Amino acid sequence: MTSETTPETEVEIDEDVDATTAFIPQYHVVLLDDDDHTYDYVIEMLMALFGHSQETAYRMACEVDSKGRVIVDTTYKERAEMKRDQIHSYGADWRIPHCKGSMSATIEPAEQTATR
Repeated sequence: MTSETTPETEVEIDEDVDATTAFIPQYHVVLLDDDDHTYDYVIEMLMALFGHSQETAYRMACEVDSKGRVIVDTTYKERAEMKRDQIHSYGADWRIPHCKGSMSATIEPAEQTATR
């Protein structure tokens, strides 16, 4: 442990702390494709729930349409669960008369890579 002194404070730095112990497991929020929602709906939802820009939301809408799924956020588990639930409760797409409800989403563990 080293000690650094400034005119106002003394700060101790523990140099023996392993950096990998500080990682909080991360989870992806994955939006799943369906044919009951428009691009406009997806873009609006991603902007409202995740704060994505229109450009990012459009790119994600294209990816979910072409690949069937897209990662819309990576965060800690509790927040990922909350964001998934927000997607599930966002509501039907008013632009499509036969749309019965919200889009589907899931969470999955993100791969952890430690950097030193």
